[in-house]
Amino acid sequence: MNITVNDDLLAYIDPLTADEHAALERSILAEGCRDALVLWGEVLVDGHNRYGICQKHGIAFNTVQNTKFKTLDDVHLWMIDQHLGRRSVSDFQRGVLALRKKDILNTRAQTPKEPPRAAVGDEPVAELQPWEDGLEPMVTREAMAKAARVSSATIQQIEKIQKSATPELVDAVKAGTISINAAATVASLPAEEQVAAAAGGKKELQQAARQVRNAQAVARTTAESTEGTIARLRQQVEELKTENAALKAKLEELRAGA
Repeated sequence: MNITVNDDLLAYIDPLTADEHAALERSILAEGCRDALVLWGEVLVDGHNRYGICQKHGIAFNTVQNTKFKTLDDVHLWMIDQHLGRRSVSDFQRGVLALRKKDILNTRAQTPKEPPRAAVGDEPVAELQPWEDGLEPMVTREAMAKAARVSSATIQQIEKIQKSATPELVDAVKAGTISINAAATVASLPAEEQVAAAAGGKKELQQAARQVRNAQAVARTTAESTEGTIARLRQQVEELKTENAALKAKLEELRAGA
């Protein structure tokens, strides 16, 4: 049997840690490869680690074909759903996967599809819906959060990390050195400061997050003080206008009495 390892699929999901891979290898050596590898034609979709271990030790394995896949995006969506359902996947990984799923489904929904051709003389066939496969686009942060089993705030923080964090800071989140919340805060720093904080380890990252939060608190306090000053000045202007109007009215009364 020919099995092809697609580099894109191999890299699509975060690899196992060294400890996780070692545990899987011990399990397969002791009990054999119990779960079948999933194929799309000759392309390996699920079971890359098991396949590598079986090849290394000459251990037999079974395969199963998934005939529902039509495109590589179908494969990606299936892989995402498989990993979203696993307990070992971290909140950050689930959030990243949910964002990937959103991008695929939203792109699919925006891509026009050709309606099926009608036979000559037949009535035109109605145009198909963009998500005719039943997978509607995930347009809200709430939908992504539900898919990832995290809060909407966490999804927002992961989006910020993906957009602004350096690879070093992302690695620190994946390793659990820094929380998602703190990493989103540190991601607002310039790249060189993120790299330096990540190089310093957990304490340095926590210190960087505290410094950013303190600076943001000062900025909010300053903004509130400025707004308060403006409101007070506006109130004084209104009071002066009222007083001026009263003086004018009194002056008119005096003139009329003279």
